[in-house]
Formats: sequence, C-alpha cells, structure tokens
Amino acid sequence: KKGFLSLISIISVAGVAVGVMALIVVIAVMTGFSEEFRDKILGVNSAIIIQQFGGGIEGYDQVLSQVRDHEQVTGATPYIYGQAMITTGQGGSGCVVRGIDPGSAAAVLSLPNQLKRGTLQQLNQAPGEPPGIILGVGLARKLRVGMGDRLRLLSPSGPLTPMGIIPRLKTCQVVGLFETGMHEYDGNLGYVSLATAQNFFEVEGKAHGIEVAIKDIYKSPTIVTELKEQLGSGFIIKDWMEMNFNLFSALKLEKTAMFIILTLIVLVAAFNIISTLIMVVMEKTKDIAIMKAMGATNKQINRIFIYEGLIIGCSGTFLGLAGGLGLCSLLKRYNFIQLPSDVYPMANLPIKVLPWDVTIIGVAAILITFLATLYPSWQAARVEPAESLRY
Repeated sequence: KKGFLSLISIISVAGVAVGVMALIVVIAVMTGFSEEFRDKILGVNSAIIIQQFGGGIEGYDQVLSQVRDHEQVTGATPYIYGQAMITTGQGGSGCVVRGIDPGSAAAVLSLPNQLKRGTLQQLNQAPGEPPGIILGVGLARKLRVGMGDRLRLLSPSGPLTPMGIIPRLKTCQVVGLFETGMHEYDGNLGYVSLATAQNFFEVEGKAHGIEVAIKDIYKSPTIVTELKEQLGSGFIIKDWMEMNFNLFSALKLEKTAMFIILTLIVLVAAFNIISTLIMVVMEKTKDIAIMKAMGATNKQINRIFIYEGLIIGCSGTFLGLAGGLGLCSLLKRYNFIQLPSDVYPMANLPIKVLPWDVTIIGVAAILITFLATLYPSWQAARVEPAESLRY
C-alpha cells in the first residue's frame, strides 16, 4: 500500500511539473513572438509618427527642431509616402515608395542594419546619374533586377490635360537591397531620397510626416501627449501601440488564452493530489485517531496534510520551472525548430523568458496545489478518535 501511494505521489509531482514546464515554454514563445513582431515593425516604422491635418507638413524643418528638443526624443526624420508602379524590361509591379532623408533616417529607422547591399548615402543623386532607389529583396526578385539596374517609377496621379491624365515617370537606378524578414515589406517597399520623392509626387517643400525615435518605447503614450501640447493643434500624432493596436491586442489575447488553457494541466495534477491525500487519510485513520487521543489538535492534524500536499506541489513546481527554463535555453541556443520564412517574419522559434511570467506561473501552480490540500486536510481533522479506535 505504501508503494501504491508513493507511485500516486510521484505521478502527482510529474503532473504538476509537466504543466508548469509547458506553461513556461509556451508563454516564452508567445512573448518572443510579440517582441519579434514589435522589433520588425519598429525596424521599418518609427515609434511615433507626426502628420498634419490637410495634407503635407510645410516648413517641416521647424517642426523637426521642436520635436528634437524633447528630452525623450533620440532622432526625427521627415518622410514622403506614396504608391506607384515599377516597370522594367522584364515586367512590372505595384509598390510603396518612401522618400527618406539619408542624413537623419539612420537615427530613426533600422534600415542601415537591414541593408544587404549599398548604403543610404547612395540615394543622393550623383551628377549625370538617375536618382537611386533601395528595394526590398522580395520586390527585386519579383522585378528580376539587381544592383545597378535601371527601372521606371510610374504614378497614375499625373497632370490633367485635354488628352486625359498623363502619368508621371521617373527613371531610377537600384543602389541597394534590404531585407527585414517580413514579406509584406520586403516584397512591396522601395526607398528613394526625400528630394526625389518630393519631385515625383509633386510636393515640393513638403513632407507627408515626421518619424520620431524615442529612448523608451513603452513611454510613447506619455510622449505623444507632451508633443501634442508642444506642437499645438493641427497635428495628428500616433505611437506604435496605437498604429498596431489590433495586432498586439490579438497576441496579448492569445498569450492569456494559452496561459488559461495550460493551467488546466496543473489543475488536473491538483486532482491527483486531492485523491492521493484522501487515500492517505483513509489509510491513516487509526494513526490520526491515536494522535488525537494523545492530545493532537485539529489544527495540527490539518497542518500535516497541508504540508504533505504542498511538498508534492512545490516539488512539481520547482521541477517544472527548472525543466521549462532549461528547455527554453536549449531551444534558444540550438534552434531545433525552424519556421517557414514565407509565413513567419523570423527563421527560428523566438524565445523570451520574462521573470514576471515565471513568477506568476510558479505562484499560480503553488496556489492551485495549496487549494487542493484543503478538503483532504479538513476531512482528516474531522476524524473522531473514539469511533475510529472502536472499529
């Protein structure tokens, strides 16, 4: 009988350990996905974007100067954003054209780190040469062009003439290739210099908006409020959380749902603990009666079974924490699991272990096992010495 009860105890410890380990790994993966998506998005877009009602920002140099005076701002750069067609001798494709200032963009965007070929300074038009353009590797592959090749930008919103709307054309030369790891950017985005974009989209002296980099991205809501007060009315200021609210809300909901679902594994293990303790109470009824006859109080009997259940629960929790953290470390170091690059914006399974998540999982597991000990210990404390010894 002792062997049987011991086996059940081992199964209960294993159940808690497996549940805690699964929670650690899955929550670490969900956190890793959230941070990877955030880093990829902030690598192409800035933490804060400033736009003006009624179109482009005139005199954007003055706005840039005001924004850079904020103590939390580490960089600011103007941009032009528009859609166009790219045509080559091999075909054509629609794309998004972004005009950037090569001098200040490096302080805001991660584009210099994403470049596979070329530099930002090559966007500046050399004398006698067409303006430069930097393409995503997916877009370059689609157009079948490489470094030094020439292509034509075509915008359908040209001037209106008696013959109809004449599209605007601009010949550019490929001076760089970049790769973010996100298909929607790599396959549809091209960068040109701010001056080239202003000329192509006919917005001379204007910028569609200003991108801002800050020291702490999690303070962006506060910084947005301060910038609105600083710049006054007439400006639309959004941060990365607001612009990607749906995506990050969905990731947060998935993380919460996975936590609740996997906690059920620990709950199943808790039922094992309840059954183990009830069987122990039934087995030790005579011993409990003798202890109570010798003067043991209900609280002392209660405490014995609570301690026994907590030993099982804490042992399983600590084994699960050690196993989960160890497995996360192995997954992060050796990259056993490869992800399809055409589906996910990362090649390997992202792992990010947060101390707060580990603490919540450990406390939740111990709390569940503690609650599982209450009924068996209460039942043990109800044993009547006289009746138990009589039979």
